Amino acid sequence: MFGLEPHVLLLLGVCLLAACAFEFVNGFHDTANAVATVIYTNTLRPWVAVVWSAFWNFIGVFAGGIGVAMGIVYLLPVESLVDQNVYHGIAMVGALIVAAIIWNVGTWYFGIPSSSSHALIGSILGVGIAFSLLPGGKGAAVNWAKAGESGMALLLSPIFGFTLTIIAMFLLKRLTKSKALFKQPHKRKPPPLFIRLTLITTCTLVSFFHGSNDGQKGVGLIMLILIGIVPVHFALDNNKNPLDLRDSVQKIEYVIGRVNATELNAKDQQLLAEVRTQTTNLDRIFAGKTQVAQLPANARFDIRRAILLLANRGKQLLASPSVSLSTADRSTYAQATDEMKSFTDYAPWQVLLMVSLSLALGTTIGWQRIVKTIGERIGKEHLTYAQGASSELVAAAMIGFSTQSGLPTSTTHVLTSSIAGSMVASRGIKNINPQMVRSIVLAWVLTLPVTMVLAGSLFLLFRSFSG
Repeated sequence: MFGLEPHVLLLLGVCLLAACAFEFVNGFHDTANAVATVIYTNTLRPWVAVVWSAFWNFIGVFAGGIGVAMGIVYLLPVESLVDQNVYHGIAMVGALIVAAIIWNVGTWYFGIPSSSSHALIGSILGVGIAFSLLPGGKGAAVNWAKAGESGMALLLSPIFGFTLTIIAMFLLKRLTKSKALFKQPHKRKPPPLFIRLTLITTCTLVSFFHGSNDGQKGVGLIMLILIGIVPVHFALDNNKNPLDLRDSVQKIEYVIGRVNATELNAKDQQLLAEVRTQTTNLDRIFAGKTQVAQLPANARFDIRRAILLLANRGKQLLASPSVSLSTADRSTYAQATDEMKSFTDYAPWQVLLMVSLSLALGTTIGWQRIVKTIGERIGKEHLTYAQGASSELVAAAMIGFSTQSGLPTSTTHVLTSSIAGSMVASRGIKNINPQMVRSIVLAWVLTLPVTMVLAGSLFLLFRSFSG
């Protein structure tokens, strides 16, 4: 299968199984946030809520696109994504998966709503930095621009969740006359019908958007595995004809030909030379070919390398103030690179199915610990209907916005901060349980550094065995 040696094929299977395990853990760790309010308020029976949430997580994975998935992939620099050594790929993905799972299971065991997103991103950053410590490493091997975008999204989402929920609670108090909304749930009776429908709707939205965002992280993780271990087979979207790239290459060559090299500094001239090298490589690959079957076996990987380097180097070059190009030329270049990256930025439906099933199955297990934390331990009072509905509505909106923007966000941190905001909106800052909030914040602060160190150490250990 894939022309791999038996032991490499076995390692590929282990890595894919580990990635599914990560998404499974993500399911029972994070999705408890979505079902906490409907279970805690007796809106739905626990198993009905869990199965309902699992179904919408499943749908969300397929409907979410791949923007967040590719954001995860491109946290690592282009150079590490065009390394054809399968053992290096195994060391990379093995380290980051194991580190993320260890942290997720540990925080779940203690009932702390920690972020799977932080754990995965911290693991990827740790692997990237460790890559730079290897002999011949050139600087920190992390795409810091993409990491900065992801970091800001993860940092700001809890702040917005906290603030927007306070506003939502304020509006609820002013716009509704129902006192039942603000009462503590009865231990055995379900809430009034309109409250019940509201809570089911918000649970559905959080579950769907959790699948569309967190599910994409699993998709990105599996694509890292496939690209790292079986690069020739998964370098390009097999549903597209690589020969169709020739038109995009011609557009790039036209725009690059209009760049005046004499106006550039040494760094920009080097970038220009690298862009021209990659277009030349693509011209050489496509020369005389009229059918896909005429392309050599390794050509697909070489095409992927050229596309990623073209997009990366070209973006840096055109951002230089020394490059004087018209808006039309810049638009032509951007359109051409977007067309080319549609061949590399993809995920087979089989990958989406693997992730959606793992996430859905994980949802059905282990939710009790986190539900208790969400319902009773964040604030000093038990969660009311209004608090649950406003928190989930804000969380769903923010996760959905992040997904559309192609940015990762933490369902856990958004929802827990939203619930904290609802507690403050009810009776002020004194209504927060300081001990529980301290544990959540501590997990939030420690997740990145701990997973970075753990993943980096595991990567160096695994690489020592892979050569």
